Amino acid sequence: MHPVQRTVLVTGATGFVGSALVPALAAAGHRVRATSRRRRAGPGGTVDWMAVDVRRPDDLERALDGVDAAYFLVHGMAAGRGDYVEEERRTAAGFVRAAERAGTGRIVYLGGVAPQGTPSRHLASRLAVGEVLRAGRVPALELRASMIVGAGSASWQVVRDLAMRLPVMLLPAWARSRTCPVWIGDVVGALVAGIDLPLPASAVHDLPGPDVLEVREILERVAALRGRRLPAARVPLPVPRVSMLWLKLISGADWRVVRELVQGLATDLLPREARFWQLAGLPAPLPFDEAARRALAGEPAGEGLRGAMAALEEALVDRCAPRLGPVSPGEPRSR
Repeated sequence: MHPVQRTVLVTGATGFVGSALVPALAAAGHRVRATSRRRRAGPGGTVDWMAVDVRRPDDLERALDGVDAAYFLVHGMAAGRGDYVEEERRTAAGFVRAAERAGTGRIVYLGGVAPQGTPSRHLASRLAVGEVLRAGRVPALELRASMIVGAGSASWQVVRDLAMRLPVMLLPAWARSRTCPVWIGDVVGALVAGIDLPLPASAVHDLPGPDVLEVREILERVAALRGRRLPAARVPLPVPRVSMLWLKLISGADWRVVRELVQGLATDLLPREARFWQLAGLPAPLPFDEAARRALAGEPAGEGLRGAMAALEEALVDRCAPRLGPVSPGEPRSR
């Protein structure tokens, strides 16, 4: 049985997830209306690119006209706005009002997994946006993912950079936090399936990968896929300050985004349930090692220590090495 062809709107279509979702929807036979700040040329007749500012009601009215389902993939943090929390809420509320006026059949939103403890500012904002969308009259499907594995993902870029460039892994508290990384291809498959899933009322589902891993294990596995061994060590210095320094020096990701993401790792990011894959008739998600292998496949293998950064790293290691002690595998997780 083939899914019904629908007209779908994708906001945030030029972002990491949106740029993968648009061609997948087109390949599934849907008519795609993709939005960005500037009009772009689409890959074919089933994709119509529109210049839309999601903060403007008149732009939203035009974009949502005649749409069966709409994807809300707008993210203020990625845009580098310092006041993104309140702006994300206002934007979501405006989107709901516009979708109600347009008679949109469904909203699909990709948010973040609810943490086990107090959420960071970033995660609290993601959860609040989901609540705003689900409170409207248009049924909203909120899908929640933690770390998404794939080239272009900010969290993946941080992991890749650390695994490839660190000469030794310093262990801050967040390196012991647990999460269930999920492959971008599986997330896109879930988003595409989300417009066909029966949805009489708004709902929330987690999108976990099959492996429960500490951040430390994720770094070790990524390094191993590149043939590197990443020894772990304790640091006899204020760990949060040291770990943030390493991240700022070594990761090429936007520092403002990196800081927000790391703050979100202060507690476990584990799913409440994993039923969506089965409900939507989707195959089991990829194991982490295979997802990481695919993400690394198109990247240069020579991402190592080089130039001034290499000299700085080696100097720090030479200074700290005599004072570093090995970490026992059975040592309790610190919070």
